[in-house]
Formats: sequence, C-alpha cells, structure tokens
Amino acid sequence: MDIEFKKPEEIKQFQEDLLSRHLQYLQEHSKYYQRIFEKYHIDISKIRTIEDLQKIPFTEKKDLQLFNEEFLCCPKEKIVDYVTTSGTLGDPVTFGCTEKDLQRLAYNEKKSFECAGVKPGDIVQLMTTLDKRFMAGMAYFLGLREMGASVIRVGNGIPELQWDTIRRLKPDTIMCVPSFILRLIQYAEEHGIDYKNSSIKRIIGIGEGLRDQKFELNLLGRRIKEKWDVDLFATYSSTEMGATFSECPFGCGGHVHPELIIVEIIGEDNLPVPDGEVGEIVVTTLGVEGMPLLRFRTGDMAAKITKQCKCGRYSYRLTPLVGRKNNMIKLKGTTLYPPAVNDVLDNTPFVENYVVIVQDSDAGTDDVLVKLGLKYQPEFDPVKDLKDRFRSRIRVAPKIEILPKEEIAKINYPASSRKPVKFIDKRAKHV
Repeated sequence: MDIEFKKPEEIKQFQEDLLSRHLQYLQEHSKYYQRIFEKYHIDISKIRTIEDLQKIPFTEKKDLQLFNEEFLCCPKEKIVDYVTTSGTLGDPVTFGCTEKDLQRLAYNEKKSFECAGVKPGDIVQLMTTLDKRFMAGMAYFLGLREMGASVIRVGNGIPELQWDTIRRLKPDTIMCVPSFILRLIQYAEEHGIDYKNSSIKRIIGIGEGLRDQKFELNLLGRRIKEKWDVDLFATYSSTEMGATFSECPFGCGGHVHPELIIVEIIGEDNLPVPDGEVGEIVVTTLGVEGMPLLRFRTGDMAAKITKQCKCGRYSYRLTPLVGRKNNMIKLKGTTLYPPAVNDVLDNTPFVENYVVIVQDSDAGTDDVLVKLGLKYQPEFDPVKDLKDRFRSRIRVAPKIEILPKEEIAKINYPASSRKPVKFIDKRAKHV
C-alpha cells in the first residue's frame, strides 16, 4: 500500500526510520555535514524523531554556494548529470546527480503525475526546456517515461509551434508555466484556432500558483478557466529538494511524498509553527545519493495541512505559496508578497505584460514600481484605474509606469533566464 494513504502515525514512523538512515549516510559521506556535526557537537544517534531535527542548524543557499563541493557524497565519476539553480550570492549553485538520483527523480515525478490524474497511455506536451542545465524538464520526461505515458518535448515559448503540435499529435495534457497559457489562448483567438474543442483536457502548472490560501482559483487561475474549461493542477518543486508537491483532482494543496522528503514549517523564531500557520518551508531530502540536504531553508512561505485529503491520502499537504521570505515587501506600512501584486495585474484586461521592481526609498522603506505594457489603450486613465484596483485588493498602490509592451517583453524573457522575469529586487540587502 502506498505510504501516502497510511495513517499519520505510520507515516511519521516511516519517515523517522528513513531519517536515521539519512543521518548515517551524511555522517559517512558528507564533508560538509561531518564538519557541522563536529562543530555543533551533534550526536546523530540522539536524533530519533522529526522533532529532534530542531537540534541541528539550518542549511542555507549560501552554504551550497560557498562549500559546494563539500556537499558531494560520492566520487565525481558517479555523477551522470549536472544541473544548476540560482544562487543568493550571484553565481548558480551546481548539483550533481547520480544514476540513483535520476531514478529517484523519475519515481518522484511518476507519483506526482499520478496524483494529478495522468495515466499510462496519456500524451503530455512539455512546454518546458530540457536543456540549459534545468532539472525540472528532465525530471518530467523521466517520470512520464517511467509511468508509461507518451511525451512530446516541444520546449518553452513559440505558440505557433505549440498549437501545430497539439493539432498534429493531440496531447491530452499540457505542462507549462501557467501565464504562458494566456499567451497560447491569445494566439489561438488571433489565428482562429478552436482551442476550446482541442484535445487538451488537463493543464499542469509549474513555477506559478493557480490557487489562493483557501484553495480557490486565484486571479490567474480564474482567467485561464474562464477562457478554457480544462482541469487545472498546480505543482511546487525545486532543484534543491528534488521532489514535487502536486495537487490531486480535489485541488486542496500539494501532496508530499513521505519517502522522498521531510518538511518543517518554521516561524520568525526559527521554531516550527502550528499546522495551518504560514511559515518558511524547510526540507530534508531522503534517498538522495549525490548531494543530500539536511534542514535546507527554501525561502518559500506556505502552511502545512495535516488532515486527510478528500482523495484519501493522509500525507500532509502544502498550501499554495504565499511568496518568498526574502521578497516580502513593506509598502506604505502594508506587508505583502509579489503574488498579491501579480494577481491584480493578471486580472486587469488592458495589461499585456509587466515587471514589478522593488528598491529602497529615501525614507528607508520599500519603493515599488510597476512597469507595464498595454494590451490596448482604454478610454479612461489606465494608471488611475490600476491604482484603484490595487487599493481595493491590497489597500495600497505602487508607482506605475507605462512602456511599450515590446520593451517589457524583453525584460520578461531575457536570453539567460529559464523562467519569465516578473519581479526584480534592487534593495541593498538583496543585491
């Protein structure tokens, strides 16, 4: 029986057994954690429960950057694939994956796709890159291959090619960044493509949220659903944790795979918060051979839901991300995260594209500037209308600057980036 459907106490005992093995592996193979255990006088034999993890210091992204090779737990000859992720100090962080790690990735994505209702024989169009040292695209391919689904590797962008592929090969599932769906819909409408009667029945989103904290579709999710009545699923993942939290058909949070990862949610005091309360996601990876992690601070903010899901799984779930801890904005006394700003802009019909820029103000607070391109010129003042929308949704309004949409597009899709750039943080503490 799948561990996700077993009772919470069984899942906890299962994870604690895996944790003991994980700590032993780190003690034997990780130069970094050997040093940490010695420095903080940590006896791993006394770390028996998930609660005992609090005795161990956190691992942060800067540690991965500064001591990258110390995290490697196997000879370099065993590494079969190298991937990178963004680093807090500027340079990317490198991860080496062994054959066992790739098999783990495939298993992770197989379970995540199954959770979202994908079945053997389904055809999935991947609108994500498999190159540029990007782990996710490869993981999706491996997982779909493992489960017996068919894969169409189109890559990101190019709406014309995406629609031509859908017409020719008739996939039932799309996997992509959700905001790109709006570009697909716009292209279809402009070119007379009957997208509502296409073969697509399911869209699995990555990198952007589709629901709010009440599990209702957020503004981006609603815009897609109103235009295109297909099943929407959101996922949350990262290179560091090598695992994916995918929604099931009930859409009530991303399910954890207990055999792959332990999740803690911590508050400002660095202690666990009560279940259901928002805090920072901290992960301990299980079963990773190349570069396993212990208590890694993701910087992402969400809450843990422990009650049984309607799908029958008892494994805990994560709510949609509230935002990134480091991206928290203090605008005119109001605390908010970029997704709240994005929701307003994504739901404004005359906004074509945008970027949100945060910088320090002379008063020592955050200064927020939204640069945007117009889809069309409304009969009213678009700046005044947008500020009214912001005040009604988040109580405060940022500065707004209208530029040619082509100029914004160049900011959104720089050649060096694998994801759309919609948020730029120029504050001194983040540069």
